[in-house]
Amino acid sequence: MQTSSFPYRSSVAAPWLRAMSLLAVAGLVSACGSDDGAASAEKTPPMVTVQEVTRSSADLIQEYPARVRGAREVEVRARISGVLQERVYTEGADVKEGDILFRIFPEPMQILVKQAEAAKNNARAEVSQAEREWERAKQLFERGALSASERDRTQSQLDFARAGLEEADARLDEAKLNLSYTNVRAPMDGSASLEVVPEGSVLAVGALLTTLVKQDPVHVIFALPERDAAMQRAAQIEDDTLNGAVTMLMADGSEYPLKGSIDFTSSSIDNATGSITLRAVFDNADRQLIPGQFVRIRLVLKHFEDQVLLPSEAVGASGDGPQVLVVNDASEVEVRKVTLGEVLGERQIIQEGVEPGERVIVNGQVGLQPGAKVRVGDADSAQADGASDDTEE
Repeated sequence: MQTSSFPYRSSVAAPWLRAMSLLAVAGLVSACGSDDGAASAEKTPPMVTVQEVTRSSADLIQEYPARVRGAREVEVRARISGVLQERVYTEGADVKEGDILFRIFPEPMQILVKQAEAAKNNARAEVSQAEREWERAKQLFERGALSASERDRTQSQLDFARAGLEEADARLDEAKLNLSYTNVRAPMDGSASLEVVPEGSVLAVGALLTTLVKQDPVHVIFALPERDAAMQRAAQIEDDTLNGAVTMLMADGSEYPLKGSIDFTSSSIDNATGSITLRAVFDNADRQLIPGQFVRIRLVLKHFEDQVLLPSEAVGASGDGPQVLVVNDASEVEVRKVTLGEVLGERQIIQEGVEPGERVIVNGQVGLQPGAKVRVGDADSAQADGASDDTEE
């Protein structure tokens, strides 16, 4: 029984043992392959994006809130007292210089003109009478029939009469001028606002009737902080090409198609705000700009020549100050301490620390150590490589 049962157990166990051996060998091979892959992954340098250092020109540009005003805003006021007869213009319409805007009842002024004309005629008659008396007085004095005192009195009467005529003439001119003021005319071209008082109102001298606004060109008022104003003024002195040209941005962020120019800079700093007021002039033929509108002014504060410019994200910080990472010819990372200049938007001026031709890492520098090997690729490759590393982790 023992002899017959042994071959059976042996025939069943042998395939099982062979299968277990094969599985063990496969596991060892797989483990060795996994270790080799991990080692290979560890040996693959990370990919970075670099920018070659060059020198170029750039502008320091800032934006400031501003408000649009008419180039001229004139209040139209009554120059005589009276009763407002009618409004002639259409509210909100454009008017030309000299157009009649309002009429004041003219009858009182017409009466004053007639009175002044009568007074002038009376003065003219007195002059004629005084001249005749003077001629007679001269003849009598020459014949010795009139004393010198009487002659002088006659001459004085003539002088008084002539002065009275001049006074009457001036009063007539004043009456005619006041009569002309019954037609209230536009003092300039512009857009007329609403009437302030209705027809039939009793007006005093100087009463406000409406306002005219000249909308082409327009003035744009804005303020610069003290530091920016000093920089802008110094830059204009150093560079004649910075002639105060400015760009306007509308409320939706779009750029106004026409450039403006600065025509006024305040000579003093506002103590309350610490800023300096400036005024720019813009043409506005199509009336796209409306007085009172809020806009933004884009101004070139300074022009830089022959500067090293790098993206701001390329600059890091350490306990020793700002630094950048450079890839040398051996594809190894080097740390460079740098001296920073002005920030120009998303770019940073580097005054010292790197030289033209060197390659500065601008993307993928996180976690890099000095001396580490890297691969140089474009921005998309670096981002894809970083995403792949995150996935593997």
